[in-house]
Amino acid sequence: MIFVTVGSQMAFDRLIDAVDQWAGETDRTGIFAQIGPSDFQPRHFEWTQELTAVEFREYMSKADVIVAHAGMGTILNAMEMGKPILVMPRRGDLRETRNNHQIATAKRFEERYCLNVAYDEKSLSTKLDELMLLKPSKRIGRQASPELLKRLVNFVDSV
Repeated sequence: MIFVTVGSQMAFDRLIDAVDQWAGETDRTGIFAQIGPSDFQPRHFEWTQELTAVEFREYMSKADVIVAHAGMGTILNAMEMGKPILVMPRRGDLRETRNNHQIATAKRFEERYCLNVAYDEKSLSTKLDELMLLKPSKRIGRQASPELLKRLVNFVDSV
């Protein structure tokens, strides 16, 4: 199952539309998405606007592949569970978020942990096809080391 999530705070229609087009073109089934407060309604997979924290963890656990915005919580949860994840960062210039912090997050995780990143809709389809063939991402523990926490604080302060 492919679980698509955009986080709970805002819609991310560009990501949802790109996955919807890919699903339609490939006849892919077994996709479920949490789309946030959006007016866009995907035609090729099941979706909901909101999930409780418990439901979110259940979908993450059941997923074979996760497709998401570049939110730290989603990335870390996927890595903790050893789930392959593809992120498409929101862009500040498109007013999908207030700045380009998700692009910075995606680039850092891509460099350090080989995170799968699609920076635009055009590459999402190719990356999704590739991701279906890849092994799971590096798994991380539930507890962060003091060094990791320090680096995260420094990273957030620098963005």
